[in-house]
Amino acid sequence: MTGVWSLGLLLSAAAAFGQDPSPSLASSRVPSPHVDAAQGGTCIQPPAVMRRTHMELLKHQRDRSVREGHREPKLSLNACIDCHASRSNASVLGSEQNFCQGCHSYAAVTLDCFECHNPRASAKGALAAGTGVKP
Repeated sequence: MTGVWSLGLLLSAAAAFGQDPSPSLASSRVPSPHVDAAQGGTCIQPPAVMRRTHMELLKHQRDRSVREGHREPKLSLNACIDCHASRSNASVLGSEQNFCQGCHSYAAVTLDCFECHNPRASAKGALAAGTGVKP
């Protein structure tokens, strides 16, 4: 019974101060990173899924590519870069507005993919993005 009373008190206090206690509204008050939008098209998963699980998807694809020899261009890191590279520098790194660097800085996560991989879009991806920049 105490839990119900506490919930009622919390809802009353929120109403008295003019705040909606719903989680959806509370999450909208959290600032989000400002990054360049993707180039368009459809991603392999919805954005909410990609935000939470992209590392697992990349690791899985890495294992399939390196260890098993399966090469699926649609699921490659290069395909991600071609779509998410900035229109200004054809890269996912370089500033807080660039897709990978911006989100990883925001989340305070170390980004080490590009110690080995090229962060720039392929010539095809850069030209499709309208930058004319060739990596």
